[in-house]
Amino acid sequence: MRLDIAFVTETYPPEVNGVAMTVGRLVDGLRVLGHRVSVVRPRQHDGDLGEAEDLALAGLPLPGYPGLRFGLPAGRSLARQWRHRRPDLVHVVTEGPLGWSAVSTARRLGIPVTSGFHTNFDRYSVHYGVGWMRPAVSAYLRALHRRTRATLVPTEALAADLAGEGITGVRVVGRGVDTVLFHPEKRSAVLRSSWGAEPEDLVCLYVGRMAPEKNLALVRRSFSAIRAAQPKARMVWVGDGPSRQKLQEEHPDHVFAGTRVGEELSQHYASADLFLFPSLSETYGNVVAEAMASGVAVLAYRSAAAAEIIVDGHNGVTVAPGDEAAYLAAALSLIEDDGALHAIAGEARQSILPRSWEGVVARFESVAREAVAG
Repeated sequence: MRLDIAFVTETYPPEVNGVAMTVGRLVDGLRVLGHRVSVVRPRQHDGDLGEAEDLALAGLPLPGYPGLRFGLPAGRSLARQWRHRRPDLVHVVTEGPLGWSAVSTARRLGIPVTSGFHTNFDRYSVHYGVGWMRPAVSAYLRALHRRTRATLVPTEALAADLAGEGITGVRVVGRGVDTVLFHPEKRSAVLRSSWGAEPEDLVCLYVGRMAPEKNLALVRRSFSAIRAAQPKARMVWVGDGPSRQKLQEEHPDHVFAGTRVGEELSQHYASADLFLFPSLSETYGNVVAEAMASGVAVLAYRSAAAAEIIVDGHNGVTVAPGDEAAYLAAALSLIEDDGALHAIAGEARQSILPRSWEGVVARFESVAREAVAG
């Protein structure tokens, strides 16, 4: 049976972030399976209407991220849209004012509603000087998810955390990775040369949002230690965000590539040797899987995606969350043995091959049918 599903999200391609990419993959995959899918989201620019069946609504700029907007409450518009074309299921991706009004409207109309837990917004508050708001933000998030029939999460650990906080109906759907796009064969000698790296030089890489919650100070400290041991090592940053300008001013010798997507992004991954990812705020961390698919050794804290897909010392290296001394020691240990570094990179690629987006879409479809059936 074909389903009619309305996704409500405050971020969507061509915006570049993990949530947008994940939602885009789910929507495209469900459409390929024959389901009718519409997307409700804030309008990003004039004339931004999306597909004919989509609904672009008013929004406001997200502080610190001028390219993104958050949605406003839109109960009347949503009710009008869903009375005109009643979906079988409403799936709320993000928990902003738009998402809350979508949950309320769907429940009022008797439409089954599910939600996704993609971002630890309550943890982010600490990094933006409003840590005193964390309990209120946490309570808001949990209240929203308790009003939906199922909450979809990317990892077993997060599912256990939410279930322990009294949220019922938590389902693990995981995340996939495009192993055709992200491939070791995308390694580029020309790109490495543009970074000032010789064929045998070590290149360290960070890919992601450049923001306080990403723990980027540890990337800087790790590379500083690495460079003391290997003076010709290079540090490459891919991405953008509120912390980029300061980082670039303080490290003019580093390479800041800006936002990269598609083939350009895959070349940046594959042309590196060590991926440094010390974030503790992730619910998953798509970049970890993308780096592994690209045949790059990953050093991360043992949390989120890294805890699920890395076997320490085999296909990557992980250390206890928050143990900065262990992280720095692991970074230096990795670069001491080229053979071990290359072996880990090869195992990373092989271990990630079974994680397809088709499987993730199939799991989402199963949860959607379960929610519709009540």
